[in-house]
Amino acid sequence: MHSEELETCQKKLGYRFTDPGLLSLALTHSSAKSSEHPSNERLEFLGDAVLGMIISDALYHRFRGASEGYLTRIKSVVVSSKTLGYCTKRLGLDEHIVVGKGIAAKKDFPQSLLGNVFEALVAAIYLDGGVEAARKFSVSNLKDEIDKVLSNKHVKNYKSLLQHHVQRVYGSVPTYQVLDESGPDHNKSFRVAAIIEGTTRGTSWGDNKKEAEQKAARETLSLLKSERAVESGTSQDRTTVDSDLESGEPD
Repeated sequence: MHSEELETCQKKLGYRFTDPGLLSLALTHSSAKSSEHPSNERLEFLGDAVLGMIISDALYHRFRGASEGYLTRIKSVVVSSKTLGYCTKRLGLDEHIVVGKGIAAKKDFPQSLLGNVFEALVAAIYLDGGVEAARKFSVSNLKDEIDKVLSNKHVKNYKSLLQHHVQRVYGSVPTYQVLDESGPDHNKSFRVAAIIEGTTRGTSWGDNKKEAEQKAARETLSLLKSERAVESGTSQDRTTVDSDLESGEPD
């Protein structure tokens, strides 16, 4: 990556590197690596941990008294590939990612790739300027995403919500099973079921398996809430379920 492009990237980031080589490394995808030019995989590994710590710390101090489950639900959305990928594009850094020819031929990068780049950038800033520099970059770029979660303007991660509830109530995790497929190989739809303790619960169709799983999880959450509404359990039981299945603001 030439010096002019590195300068442009630093302006977009709002951070100037002492070692610009770290920025170049953070923007190099594994599909473009060689013996002379490594990829951002190691930075991604470190950035995942650093970003997780920074966001956990920010949420812990911002929402004093909030439950662990509530903080976990916010964090799962804020540090998701979709959110981090969106931030990478918003900064305009998708224009500077170095990829192999196969990926370069595609019109758009996958959200997972863009999210990994954001994590690598966090690590690069952390190594170059320390934890406070990484914190400033991370919080300033993700503050709006936290606010979106609080106002429910994000797309809820229903699989994460369902898993949290099932772990809390049953001590296990839900699984997902493809029940049916439809359409040609290049445009398949899938019908997926969410399974809890061996019992099939919500099912739904989706344009891909991930979408079908999210819809099946959402349907299962709806079923669980409906079942709880007609049960004669204590108010404490109902409150526990509601707190697990919803994302209301803390007191």
